Amino acid sequence: MSETTYSGPIIRLKDVRKSFGPKDVLTGIDIEIQRGESVVVIGGSGTGKSVLIKSILGIVQADSGVIEVDGEDVTHLSPAERDAVNRKFGMLFQGGALFDSLPVWENVAFGLIQGRRMNRRSAKERAVETLAKVGLAPEVGDLFPAELSGGMQKRVGLARAIAGEPEIVFFDEPTTGLDPIMADVINDLIVSCVKQQGITALSITHDMHSAKKIGDRIAMLYEGKLIWVGDAKEVDSADNPYVDQFVHGRAEGPIKMQLRR
Repeated sequence: MSETTYSGPIIRLKDVRKSFGPKDVLTGIDIEIQRGESVVVIGGSGTGKSVLIKSILGIVQADSGVIEVDGEDVTHLSPAERDAVNRKFGMLFQGGALFDSLPVWENVAFGLIQGRRMNRRSAKERAVETLAKVGLAPEVGDLFPAELSGGMQKRVGLARAIAGEPEIVFFDEPTTGLDPIMADVINDLIVSCVKQQGITALSITHDMHSAKKIGDRIAMLYEGKLIWVGDAKEVDSADNPYVDQFVHGRAEGPIKMQLRR
């Protein structure tokens, strides 16, 4: 469906469910994300945050429900149709997921060269331009990932996520493994890149500082459902005992840690 004729939510999930064997992971997800909005999904480890993103990307096939992108139902697409939809997406992976054998510029330009068949010279120019957007000098492009700090690797991952000028970018635990100062630098970069390029962002994290900084709205996933969705500025005072416990990191509350025996 054309962007010029469709003015509804850029992403819409309606009663999306996913199980793996006897384990119910998503038990009825409903959410709408508007164009240019930044939504952050919070929740504990193993609550299904990654499965939610993978379902939208088509990496995981939802058992039931509807997932729409730009008004188009994408839950049952052919591989070619899925490739076309996925061109709208960029992704910052939790661990960076950089290719050790490729220089930084080629990591950034990987999707341009392999997916869009851009010639290497143009792809390198785009990569260098994009590295500048995340505060990295042109010479960094000729280094290899092993020569970079964790924070620089995360910046490269962000550059790769936005190099193809996507409409939607997914951020998977963007500050994991970083010290507090570098984590805040990455948060600022995400905010500036998203706002400057008009990108729609869907992030998953358990870092509440990051969630409040990069999100316009925050949604909490618990036991397969989004139990609270609201303005990021309101999450600290949310009238929901599960959200209150998670946001303030309290051991006591309705959320019980699952311990192996």
